[in-house]
Amino acid sequence: MQRLYDFLRRHPTRVDSFWALLLLGLAALWVAQADISSAARIAAVPITMALSTAIALRRRAPEKMLVLVTACGLAQLACDVPSNPADFAMLVIIYTVAADGARWASRFALGAGLIAPSISGLRWPDERYSAWQMTVVLVFITIPFVLAWVLGDSIRTRRAYYAQLEERATRLEREREERSKMAVQAERARIARELHDVVAHNVSVMVVQADGAAYVLDNAPDQAKQALETISGTGRQALAEMRRLLGVLRTGEPDDSNDYVPQPDVEQIDDLIEQVRGAGLPIDFKVEGSPRPLPSGVELTAYRIVQEALTNTRKHGGPDVGASVRITYFDDGLGLLVEDDGRGARREMYEEGGADGQGHGLIGMRERVGMVGGTLDAGPRPGGGFRISVLLPLKPAR
Repeated sequence: MQRLYDFLRRHPTRVDSFWALLLLGLAALWVAQADISSAARIAAVPITMALSTAIALRRRAPEKMLVLVTACGLAQLACDVPSNPADFAMLVIIYTVAADGARWASRFALGAGLIAPSISGLRWPDERYSAWQMTVVLVFITIPFVLAWVLGDSIRTRRAYYAQLEERATRLEREREERSKMAVQAERARIARELHDVVAHNVSVMVVQADGAAYVLDNAPDQAKQALETISGTGRQALAEMRRLLGVLRTGEPDDSNDYVPQPDVEQIDDLIEQVRGAGLPIDFKVEGSPRPLPSGVELTAYRIVQEALTNTRKHGGPDVGASVRITYFDDGLGLLVEDDGRGARREMYEEGGADGQGHGLIGMRERVGMVGGTLDAGPRPGGGFRISVLLPLKPAR
């Protein structure tokens, strides 16, 4: 049964042609048996054939078939061919035009359906009825024409409603895909920033320690051993953080996986300072105000800002550089001030990300600060060196 239904939906013209042939057969019986004149009988043949053709082609060209049916009606009036079974095509065409035709055709079909029964009653009056009885009969005959138009127009409205729903669903699906793509891009950017901070900081520490170990390997093996231990510890820390970041990209991992470690926060800045000091960079570190729990986004941002700033100091500060780190807890914000007395960085590095596109560290800082609604000021320090000042707005953690 479903196959038959699908076949009928795929071949609507064949279905309409079947009903057209059936209607033509009924009309032929009427022509053969009707009590009409010979001229009317001859005229009825092409009229009934034309009305049947309108049924067969109604979905392919509804407006043209409406014109054809109207011409057949006028021909019936002119040739004295009374109402017959083939006139059922008028009801079908009115429905079809109301459902699928142009608006002007729909309005024309409604008007024609309202006046056609009256014209037929005046052209071929039934002497058995009085005037008021004939009026009632014409009203009842008009009702099917009106119902055919109303049914077709309701089908048109329903189709338009479903089309609007489908368009809205398509638009929402497209917007959902766009949001998903944006979320993926944002997550990839976040992971890229994290990887940059982790790799740049820890690798720079390892490079400094490796250079120092190679320098004192023959003369001071104990210092070389200590440097190698620092390299080992720094490498393990980098691997732990990279496992945490790469775990975000995995699927199906348990929540208590050992690959995950807590995100660094403000309290761990002290450990970071000690690590950098151990790598040979003297740092003056102070905390002002009353330390308190902060939102996790602010905690991570503050840690990464200090980490990247100290990495930049080691990379660009030159020999014998020193740095200072100040963390200030305000009532409505957290202030960070990282300064060094080195040679600083070229202007294009902190204003445009580098002429060669290598200034990703400061770009990442600005993105991180912007994500939590903070402000960042980076540039040369009066008297030499480089200065990074950050203000992160915050609310008490709940």
